[in-house]
Amino acid sequence: MKREQLDQMLETLWQDFLARTPDARRIHSLLLTDNPQLCIDHLSLHTLALPRVNIAQLAKPFERAGYRACGEFDISGTRLFARHYEHPDTRLPKLLFTELNVDSLGDEVRNILHQLISQIPPAASQQDDFCISGRHWKIDFDSYQQLQRYSEHAAWIAAFGFRPHHYALLINSLSHDDGIDELNDYLLEQGFRLDSRFGLVQGSADEYLEQSATVPASTEVEFSDRQAQVPGSHCAFIRRYPGSDGELYRGFIRTSAASSAPYPQYR
Repeated sequence: MKREQLDQMLETLWQDFLARTPDARRIHSLLLTDNPQLCIDHLSLHTLALPRVNIAQLAKPFERAGYRACGEFDISGTRLFARHYEHPDTRLPKLLFTELNVDSLGDEVRNILHQLISQIPPAASQQDDFCISGRHWKIDFDSYQQLQRYSEHAAWIAAFGFRPHHYALLINSLSHDDGIDELNDYLLEQGFRLDSRFGLVQGSADEYLEQSATVPASTEVEFSDRQAQVPGSHCAFIRRYPGSDGELYRGFIRTSAASSAPYPQYR
């Protein structure tokens, strides 16, 4: 993938996210008015630890365009493994790939996911734009709900396929960076709903990273037997602090606010 193609891919990913996440479009426009240097910290892509769709497969086009893996970790309390990529041009967003360890799930849930992936045309996952190709399968609402009971990650992929899960805006790039609490207060005053299930802010200055997020947008999805409103994407906000080297920390929080997994952790 050449640089021009990479730029087009990143723009397509961003526009797809904005089209599905009205709050994110409004927040970005609102902040951009007074913050012309507003930056995207990273975009998140969800996938499964299966041969045709794992992180290594999805990352190939980006690697050919210059992105390189810069860190990986298990997310404690979940069955998830994450790897993040960075481009030499630091103006480009980081990529955060997160995959679910399908083999750690119960038989029924695992079988649903294998059945979904089996519906992907053989050549589709080899295309550079596979990460923005959406859903390749039919799924009924009961199967979606079954996945939702065991894994929000799996249910989201089942409903939306391959496309951006969320974007995170970099608080440090605001013209007046007064901290994450002040930004959260401002967004609440503007009528946006922030995810407070486990506190408005995750992380801390001691971890070199703080983050918050909007409540996932309720999105209408066409299932094989009905239409239904399900949780979609959200917008996140990241504030980074200098590490021991004096540079802003570029990694991610390795813990999750999600409840403990009912099956063994990945790896």
